[in-house]
Order: sequence, then C-alpha cells, then structure tokens
Amino acid sequence: MSVVLVVNSGSSSFKYQLIDMDAETVLASGLVERIGDPSTGSETGGRSSHTVYAPPADGPAPAMLNATYKRELPIPDHTAGFAVMLDAFADNGPSLADHAPIAVGHRVVHGGARFFEPTLITPPVEAGIDELSVLAPLHNPANLAGIVAARKAFPDVPHVAVFDTAFHQTLPRAAYTYAIDSDLAAEHRIRRYGFHGTSHKFVSEAAADFVGRPLAELKQIVFHLGNGASVTAIDGGRSVETSMGLTPLEGLVMGTRSGDIDPAVLFHLARRAGMTIDDLDDLLNKRSGLLGLSGYADYRDIRSAMQRGDERAVLAFEVYVHRLRGYAGAYLAQMGGVDVVSFTAGVGENTPLVRAAALETLGFAGVEIDPERNEGPGRGIRMISTDASYVTVLVVPTNEELEIARQTLEVAAA
Repeated sequence: MSVVLVVNSGSSSFKYQLIDMDAETVLASGLVERIGDPSTGSETGGRSSHTVYAPPADGPAPAMLNATYKRELPIPDHTAGFAVMLDAFADNGPSLADHAPIAVGHRVVHGGARFFEPTLITPPVEAGIDELSVLAPLHNPANLAGIVAARKAFPDVPHVAVFDTAFHQTLPRAAYTYAIDSDLAAEHRIRRYGFHGTSHKFVSEAAADFVGRPLAELKQIVFHLGNGASVTAIDGGRSVETSMGLTPLEGLVMGTRSGDIDPAVLFHLARRAGMTIDDLDDLLNKRSGLLGLSGYADYRDIRSAMQRGDERAVLAFEVYVHRLRGYAGAYLAQMGGVDVVSFTAGVGENTPLVRAAALETLGFAGVEIDPERNEGPGRGIRMISTDASYVTVLVVPTNEELEIARQTLEVAAA
C-alpha cells in the first residue's frame, strides 16, 4: 500500500489527510486548531479532531465514516500540534506502523515565478518559501511552520511542496502582465500569479475523463466558487487566463473579498475618509464581497435573506452573478469558444441557482442547462447541461488533497 500524508497548514491550525494512493481513498483526516492561542474560552486552549474511515468494500469508492475523536489540550506551537496528531493516530488508528506514509505533501499558497511544479523540500526550498512570504504574508509563513514541524515528525520520508500558483505558470505574458511601469513591476515581482491551481488542475482533468475526450483537445472554463472564488480558462490542459492576480483578492466577488475594483477607490478613501493602508487592506479582504453588500458572507444565509425579500441580499446576488457572467464571456473570447464548463467548491457544487444564473445569457455560445439535472441531487461528478447543448456543463466535486497527494507521489517516486 502506498500511503501519502497531506498537510495544509495555517497560522493557528492545520488540516491533514492520510490517503491510500492505491485505491485513492482517505484512511483518516483531522484538524488541529487554536495553536498557540490560550484565549479561546477554553482552559486548555488547543483542540484537535481526528476521523478514522472504514475501508470501502472494493474499488476507489468514498470511504464510509467510522468514528471521530476529539481532544482539548494546550498546543503551544505547530511542533506540539504534530505530536497531538501522532498521538491521535497511535490511540485511534490507523496505525502509522502499518500505514506508514512514504511521503508528506504540503500545500503552499505562493510559489511566485520560482516554483512552477511540485518540489522536493530541502533547506534552500524552505528559504525560498520564506522569502516569498512578502507576496503572501498571511499564508506562506504558516505553510512553512507546518513544513518545519512535519519534517521533525517525519524525518525519514520525502516532503513535497505543491504550490497553489504553479498551475498558472503557463499563463501567456499578455495575461500575467499588469500595465504599470515595467521596471517597478520587475523589481517588486508584480504580476498575475493566480491561485486555486490544484483545484483547477484536478477539476479540468476529471472533466476531460468524464466526457471521454483527451485533455489536450478541450477548451474549458472552471469556476471554483467557495468563500474564496476564482475562474480559470484552460486550453489543452494549460491555464491561459485566471481571475486572481498578485494576491487572491483580484477577480470574482467572494465571501468577504471585493474582487475587481477601480484602484482609484482606494485613493479616494484614503484622502476623503482618512483610511490607512491597513484600513484599506482590512476593508477589501475582510469587510467586502458578499459580506459588505448584504451583511452575510455565507451564500446559504444570503439565499435565506433573499427568500425573505431582503433587498441587500438580492443586490449581492445580482452583483455576484454579474461578475461571473463577465468573466465567462471574457474567457469565451480569449479562447475562441469553450467545450466544457465546470462548477466546483462549496457554492459551485451545491447551489443550482448560481450555476443557472451564471450561464443564463450564454445560449448564443451553445450553453443549454437542463433545469431538472441542475436542480437534481447528486454527490459525484455529473452533467447538468441538456443532451443537445453544444457546451457540456458539469458539476465536479474538487479534491485538492488528492491532487496534492498525486503530485507528491510523482515526486517521491522519481
């Protein structure tokens, strides 16, 4: 059995999955949170949750939930957090002696223009991830803290970094270049990098497999719609345009992020409202998007408010959909058409109204949604377009952890 441990580390938490790569099933998953935070209302501060899954009867079907185990205890740092994780495996299974990972895969948000493929982690690579923290100050330091702790916990296996930005390194220069002073941009590495790359890669490959056509033949648009949201144009398996930019702030309307905005709005607020750089950062990243428009960041709350006739919620929905349509049309033009459109992530997978509204005006391009298929229940990959639709429209559940594990295994086996 080839087993890979996947780690997604944040500043005060990390998630993990232990994956059997022969069957591509999850053996166990968990969350260690409130790391280094004693002021949580709990005497113990930290908290962990560890879920063990029963093996499927046969094949790569989803594993059945077996049991979840929870603990509360002090967790002063990530190293202590990994000790908690190891205890969870030892106490509740599966045994790491019997299911020892042959490699550990790490999600890293920003690889800049330096890291464009899954990379074996060495001290120079750690230094590179740290140096790129200037481009992702909220993410790369936290990712690196998880890497350092994991390498202490698993010192005898390869560790691999899989970068959110890597999939978008195929963007043409015209797509990734901002129209500002070129010397200044080069000095400070200002360009579009794009994010959610592991999700866009996984979904586009799964879509090609589902429709039974070679990836290299397909023009695809993938909408990754969660609290963070992005859309990518994928031509022949290569990212050729994407909505997020230097940071994950650009592009679509998101849960708390504004997405695209006239930069002069910031100058105006600085001059007229006296807002500082930190104020503006907080506004656009944490108090904008759906939250800023409606008071709700979660689409489920917005849907309930719309049903009550809340005008702010209705406007938030309309602005959200308007942006989706704008990007869909732009990417149709950039690629000269599209064969497959896929929706993924929390909102994309679970919200028929958003899917239908986003594509409602694209009949001219051969997009025809089947209302019953779109509204119908389903957990796996499924088609929601009509049989007569020129463009195939899919719902594709994303699996970033599995994609990270696949790329990690490739590097470890090389």
